[in-house]
Amino acid sequence: MSAKLLIVTLSLCLMQSGIVEGISLTFGNLTLFNVNFKTPTFLGRSVAVDSNLRIETDVDPNIQEDSHLNTYSLINKYGYPAENHTVETDDGYILTLHRIARPGATPVLLVHGLLDSSATWVMMGPNKGLGYLLYDQGYDVWMANVRGNTYSRKHVKYSTHHAKFWDFTFHEMGKHDIPSTIDYILNSTGVSQLHYIGHSQGTVVFWIMASERPEYMDKIVLMQGLAPVAFLKHCRSPVVNFLAEWHLSLVLKLIGVHEFLPKNEFISMFNRIICDETTITKEICSNVIFLTTGFDKLQLNETMLPVIVGHSPAGASTKQMQHFGQLNRSGAFRQYDYGWLRNHWRYGTIEPPSYHLENVRAKVALYYGQNDWLAPPEDVEMLHRQLPNVVEKYLVEDKEFNHLDFIWGIDARELLWDRMLENMRNHENSVI
Repeated sequence: MSAKLLIVTLSLCLMQSGIVEGISLTFGNLTLFNVNFKTPTFLGRSVAVDSNLRIETDVDPNIQEDSHLNTYSLINKYGYPAENHTVETDDGYILTLHRIARPGATPVLLVHGLLDSSATWVMMGPNKGLGYLLYDQGYDVWMANVRGNTYSRKHVKYSTHHAKFWDFTFHEMGKHDIPSTIDYILNSTGVSQLHYIGHSQGTVVFWIMASERPEYMDKIVLMQGLAPVAFLKHCRSPVVNFLAEWHLSLVLKLIGVHEFLPKNEFISMFNRIICDETTITKEICSNVIFLTTGFDKLQLNETMLPVIVGHSPAGASTKQMQHFGQLNRSGAFRQYDYGWLRNHWRYGTIEPPSYHLENVRAKVALYYGQNDWLAPPEDVEMLHRQLPNVVEKYLVEDKEFNHLDFIWGIDARELLWDRMLENMRNHENSVI
């Protein structure tokens, strides 16, 4: 099926009149989308907005400015001690590491999720960003940026114009980026262990580090996984499901051959899945991070949308996105599938090897939500059963809590972050 024909077909299937309660799209035996909507409330009232109407509001100059500031400048603007650091991995990638510096305090490493960056921990501002909260609670806060995102687009040999630069998935992040980042922090601070907090893909890379470089488990006080991902068998993300099922040549036409640069046609295919006639703003509809994860209308601070759009999506490789699709298709947590012939050459087996979750010896706390497209409870439970040292598995009480609410949710502190801080204090008897 050609790209244009697919787009026309999807558009016809997604055309709705009135308020959309749900969309289901099926081709043969494949159900590509099955998404239910709820009418949002705004100031306590149900809101219906014409799909062609955009509500214009006056944007706070501070918010407008924050949408253009980088992570360092955001931290510095609000009076926190900001630092830029550079980490070189053992395979030549040059990563930017941001710090809210509290020398002598226990370090905590924050690792962002898919299509995100270090900005995610601070861009909501003081009192609403987990990075600031951790600093205010006495921690030395370090925020990673994995290869290929806004802040980590350099290599000792290749530029972003080289295909070789983009020849990575989250496997290389877990094997190279995170270990190099941890070593840099421990060497800089002179301590032997740190706290680790990962969101979404930030948990994936931790499991991979444990599988491939298990000695790093001794350097972790406590790993806390927000919306933890490993298995994607029950994933409801329409973008991931698309990448899992459609022919590679078509996918590459729509999202880019090397760098993940989705075309307008790709965005158009999915924007009506999450943007019905009740959606207050259309900025959400054209942002691929929302199209991938969905969003919770009641936990999303729409005032901050200019900042979110200014910082997200932050970049990824096409191969990285394909790897997520492969996990969905196979139902397994395993390395990249190159096809049986190249698999045999690279791995010595026809199928790609599974990651060794039994190597995750560090203490782990898992936090998950019922309304999470990328980390649904069924898949989190599969992960939980294979991890050997889970000290807590906590389902957020808000039934609508979504993948992005773990980092941007209006009530994230009350629903989750205070509990995380308590867990950190309880597990700090380890030698640091």
